[in-house]
Amino acid sequence: MLFYWDIAGVFIFAISGALAGRQKSMDFWGIYIMALVTSCGGGTLRSILIGDVPPFLFTQPVYLIVAAVGTLFARFFPSLWDMFSREVSVLDALGLGIFVCIGTDIALDHGLSWWAAAGLGVITATFGGVIRDVLRNEVPLIFRKEIYATAALGGSLLLMGLQSVGLGQQWCIAIATVATAVVRLLAIRYAINQSSS
Repeated sequence: MLFYWDIAGVFIFAISGALAGRQKSMDFWGIYIMALVTSCGGGTLRSILIGDVPPFLFTQPVYLIVAAVGTLFARFFPSLWDMFSREVSVLDALGLGIFVCIGTDIALDHGLSWWAAAGLGVITATFGGVIRDVLRNEVPLIFRKEIYATAALGGSLLLMGLQSVGLGQQWCIAIATVATAVVRLLAIRYAINQSSS
């Protein structure tokens, strides 16, 4: 089940990255690279840091395919995503929660301590966006005042807290994912940032 959530998150982040590339008038391959790094960059960096090489991106072609499909959707149906921008924001926030849970769990499975697992969870969830913004010549979102990495960190800590009291893995992931998404969406809705929190 977690694999399918992972694929859904990759698809949404791929669309986000592809739309960002399209805004910079990149060609198809440029847009595809933006989609790929946004959706898989954080997970790839996590894999390298924990020595899980070659990274999943080079062993499971499904991720390349999903990023390509996201690129096609963003390139040929941009107005569709403009119409459903609110829904995309919700899915993006859920993707943030899903990826921080996946990254945290993988780090724990590799025997890392809780603080390292939390850090790798945040890296998994956010560093694809960092690479995207760097390629767009912008200050990355997590280095601004947005409640983004903070929401991911909270989700990671919540996940481990729920696991420590013996709650089932699926429940832990579901609760931590929703909590992360809610914090992110509330921050967007009410324009809450680090300086106002």
